[in-house]
Amino acid sequence: MARKCEVCEKIPSFGNSVSHANNKTRRRWNPNLQRVKVVMNKTTKTIRVCTRCIKAGKIQKAA
Repeated sequence: MARKCEVCEKIPSFGNSVSHANNKTRRRWNPNLQRVKVVMNKTTKTIRVCTRCIKAGKIQKAA
């Protein structure tokens, strides 16, 4: 299962960690994903959603 938001398709971004001595090593920034029970087409489903989508109200949480 990929680290990907199922609503907005957000995926990890990549870059470099740069030390004080200017050494560069590869790193990644993962999206803040949460497992949430969501109502979709009158059924309850568990999906992985980023916190930005949850805050924006793009999903309807199941009770």
